[in-house]
Amino acid sequence: MSSIVATPVLFPLQHQHPRLSPSRSMSYNTTNSAGRKRKAEDEEPPPDDRMSTSPSPLLHQRPLPAQKITKRPRSGVTGRPLSLSRLLETLDADSLRGILQTVCQRHPGLGTEIEQTAPRPSVSAALAVLKHYEAALQAAFPFGGNPTSDYAYNRVRPALLNLLEALTDFTPHFLPPNEPQASQSLSFLDSATEVIHRLPDWSTFQHRLHKHNAYEEISKAWTLVIQEAAKRAGGIHIQYGGWDQKLTKHNQQSAGKLQEAVDEMSKHLGWMGGQSSTQQYGGRGDDLGSVRQELLSGTYGSNLPVHVGPW
Repeated sequence: MSSIVATPVLFPLQHQHPRLSPSRSMSYNTTNSAGRKRKAEDEEPPPDDRMSTSPSPLLHQRPLPAQKITKRPRSGVTGRPLSLSRLLETLDADSLRGILQTVCQRHPGLGTEIEQTAPRPSVSAALAVLKHYEAALQAAFPFGGNPTSDYAYNRVRPALLNLLEALTDFTPHFLPPNEPQASQSLSFLDSATEVIHRLPDWSTFQHRLHKHNAYEEISKAWTLVIQEAAKRAGGIHIQYGGWDQKLTKHNQQSAGKLQEAVDEMSKHLGWMGGQSSTQQYGGRGDDLGSVRQELLSGTYGSNLPVHVGPW
């Protein structure tokens, strides 16, 4: 039995190069490109095994939490007044004193609080104020002419009254019982008396009353301090320190206007067994240098009960 192989019938159109239709061509290209893409993907590792160095697009798309931004107000460049502390730094003593006086006059209660809060004035501070007024008095004198004339008095009268008023105000501050330490009281009175010595001796008697009254008041102050000092610690503050000699010298410069204080000093020193400078130096109040000169010349003690002859 012979086998018959079926021979396919070839049509003329199959020998020609057929033109692919657009649908077949697109299907062919799509299939081939898809095959190639799958082949390339098969050769690459799985997406889970690959490490990408580029940031994931999901991170950029993920919304970040909103941050609270605190805006600080900027200090604008504008004019403003100084604070109180800076303002006080720019004031001098006279301006500050005037402001305090004005405020205390408007609010009397603040004056008492300031008096209780302010530190206690020292002797040196009080003398500095007196020196300031004394310098103002000297600066007020006219150039040339007689410095003790009525014209000069009228020129310096305001400055003179300011000095005397300050002296009148400061003296009671350093007297007992306001000042418990006798050494402080005596130290102030010694310097204050020197200020009175330097006051002008005016030609007119009425103008000289200012200095006379100042001597009278300072003599009473010396007497009060001596009396109180004699009651404390056995009067050691007046027995030592040479205060009797200083007071005697002041009495001489004032032409005896402090005699009341000198007598008070002599009385307490005699009661305590000491000798005042008046008794020691024959009522002249000389210092030790003068006594040495009298000893060398052989005239020392000529007015004492016991005569000391020449060497």
